[in-house]
Amino acid sequence: MQLNITGHHLTVTAGLKTIIEEKIHTISSHFDHINTCHVVLSIDNKHSEKTHKGHSNHKAEAIIRVRGVEFFAHAECDDMYEAIVKMSAKLDKQILKHKKKIKPKHVTLELTADEESDVAEAI
Repeated sequence: MQLNITGHHLTVTAGLKTIIEEKIHTISSHFDHINTCHVVLSIDNKHSEKTHKGHSNHKAEAIIRVRGVEFFAHAECDDMYEAIVKMSAKLDKQILKHKKKIKPKHVTLELTADEESDVAEAI
């Protein structure tokens, strides 16, 4: 799996990189078929009536690509580490939901000799 971590208006420190790698590793342990993951960390310095300095201005976004599907999660918090944890929880929830939807297309059913005779009698 290819993991890209990008910082927008901030530098990605070793601590941030480590926690992202841990969280993505736990997600990939639930579902092995992840091709790429791109994480963008940013700080919003714009001030408006809704956002004040120190209030939900740390953002974490991630896109995980699986064959045929793309998962996106976004989280905002006062703390970057908290935003990463919330974002990874959202991704994990999406991955587990997708994993439940996937069913094998061809299921072979093997019967024992007794079961075959029971089926033959029923027909």
